[in-house]
Amino acid sequence: MSRPEPTNLKINADRLWDSLMEMGKIGATPKGGVCRIALTDLDREGRDLFVRWCQDAGCDVRVDRLGNIFARRPGRDNSKPPVMTGSHLDTQPTGGKFDGCYGVMAALEVVRALNDHGYETEAPVEIAVWTNEEGFRFAPGMTASGAFSGKFSTDFALSREDADGITFEQALKDIGYDGPEPVGRPVGAFFEAHIEQGPILEREGKTIGVVTSAQGQRWYELHWTGMESHAGTTPMEGRRDALQGAAELIVEARRIGMCPDGRATVGVIESRPQSRNTIPGSVFMTLDLRHPVEAELTRMDEEMRAAAARIAAEHQLDVQIEQIWYFPPTAFDPKCVEAVRNAAVKTGMSHMDIVSGAGHDACYLARVAPTAIIFVPCRDGVSHNESEYASKEDVADGCQVLLQAVIERANAI
Repeated sequence: MSRPEPTNLKINADRLWDSLMEMGKIGATPKGGVCRIALTDLDREGRDLFVRWCQDAGCDVRVDRLGNIFARRPGRDNSKPPVMTGSHLDTQPTGGKFDGCYGVMAALEVVRALNDHGYETEAPVEIAVWTNEEGFRFAPGMTASGAFSGKFSTDFALSREDADGITFEQALKDIGYDGPEPVGRPVGAFFEAHIEQGPILEREGKTIGVVTSAQGQRWYELHWTGMESHAGTTPMEGRRDALQGAAELIVEARRIGMCPDGRATVGVIESRPQSRNTIPGSVFMTLDLRHPVEAELTRMDEEMRAAAARIAAEHQLDVQIEQIWYFPPTAFDPKCVEAVRNAAVKTGMSHMDIVSGAGHDACYLARVAPTAIIFVPCRDGVSHNESEYASKEDVADGCQVLLQAVIERANAI
């Protein structure tokens, strides 16, 4: 193949958009979203369509034991580890057309554009589709990319069960994507294009988010125990109200999360006995703390625990705090981040550095390969919702930046 100047290579915006819309028909919902749960028949349909498109683009398609799909376009030196780009095709039950799917379709368009221009990269380029990123059916999320990076064992991932007791392994077999390839191998670099899932790019009027890092996360389950008693006969000053303790911690959590770049969310709260004239004797609640700096995340953890202990003592309550999940802050590779920034400059895209508030497969890939993420705006910052939307122009601009970044790293490895 000839080697035209990389900056002259252009993606096909219409083809990218058409592919997104075509994939969005699989599992389409009445409100314009997508319900394509991992390892269901609809997931199989989406995978089959993707594989067909990759084969039409001349890629060699392989599937590993966890159903991760890899579509390889050869390079000049196929002994070099590939530059990978991709995301996931599974969605939330009321998801949108862009979360995950955009990263896969952008990766496919990169390969198609390289074919259009007859451009041969030094290292191979691979499209990756990671299994069960969302974690709705099988917990935890990002199961397969986590196993690929060594966070989980393959056996652990295969043993996960859904609410009906069906294992990850059985579900893979049911849809025919229990592949023969081992999980994990060398990767030269990994890029993931994604909608921001937040409002910052739209608010700042920027097209490209150069993601420098991802927030660390700590998830907790808390159990408050007080004493059930009569709502009418128990004086206010003598109550051991478990819900009062939980409520005060919710207020404290908001204060703790208001630090720069911090996040604090109480997503679940359950009080018992759920009687309107009985003081709650027990409460279960969840708490999610996030920050991109480890020291700050640790400080938030310490403040939360101190506040919970103080509240419990004030109201004669017992509080049990269990941290059920920890994901450390992830700093992305400087060279890959710079490749994204360079691509934005060369293509004339408005851009800004940004921190990812959500977890992505790229966060696990960063454990084993130089990695970066490219964000594009989504309308009103809405995601995990059927109204999720990104404009045709923005997804094309993000894909153009992805193309340039992939070429830069594939020729530098």
